[in-house]
Amino acid sequence: MDKKKVTAPGLAEMKARGEKISVLTAYDYAMGKILDEAELDVALVGDSLGRVVLGLDNELKVTMEDMIRHCAAVSRGVTRALLACDMPFLSYQISEEEAVRNAGRLVQEGNAEAVKLEGGEHMVPTIRRIINAGIPVIGHLGLVPQSVNVLGGLRKRVGKDVAGAEKLKKDALLLQDAGVSAMVLEAIPDALAKEISESLEVPTIGIGAGPDCDGQVLVTHDLLSLFDKFKPSFVKQYADLWQTMLKAFTEYSNEVKDGKFPERK
Repeated sequence: MDKKKVTAPGLAEMKARGEKISVLTAYDYAMGKILDEAELDVALVGDSLGRVVLGLDNELKVTMEDMIRHCAAVSRGVTRALLACDMPFLSYQISEEEAVRNAGRLVQEGNAEAVKLEGGEHMVPTIRRIINAGIPVIGHLGLVPQSVNVLGGLRKRVGKDVAGAEKLKKDALLLQDAGVSAMVLEAIPDALAKEISESLEVPTIGIGAGPDCDGQVLVTHDLLSLFDKFKPSFVKQYADLWQTMLKAFTEYSNEVKDGKFPERK
């Protein structure tokens, strides 16, 4: 595989070549280092860290300080992958000025190379302002976790009716016109994701949106079975590290209590 540094503009070049884009979330130095050695194209510091790392009920309580701290940690392990970072709830919705300031903090203090934010047409002016400040933006359409209270939950697909599908197609074109480097399509029908992907020059990154997007992203803790509360239906678990770690920790604890560890040698 290509060891060349992945950049935000390079994502569109990958799509043009027909090269699929691999994305996983990362939250600390070790995970960033491993993802980079595995030659993932994008390491995404997701606000999903609220659930899978901090044990919060949802992403809404994640702060700018949380995102900066974790992004900076991941950056110390990443050299090849594009390092993208989610903008947390209320860091970009209040005003365009505040959005630019917070995106700048993720770059200056967190070493992010791109930021990701949720929303369609209503976010276009904010996206343009951030890009005009010299910061690449990745969009996010479909199921948007920061709107969980408006949506009434996160276990439903978006764009199943004609009106919803048309809005998503319109929003995707508007985000492209605004200058995004890529966009995540989450939990939308496979056929709609395929249609949107084929209509755009910028790549789509699917999560629960079928195989026809230009790339795929998963929450790493879901992929590794390191999150105990629920498993999204679209996740393929490539390992069961929860049980592996539980077995190792239990064995260690038992050997300490039984006096078997450490051995004299």
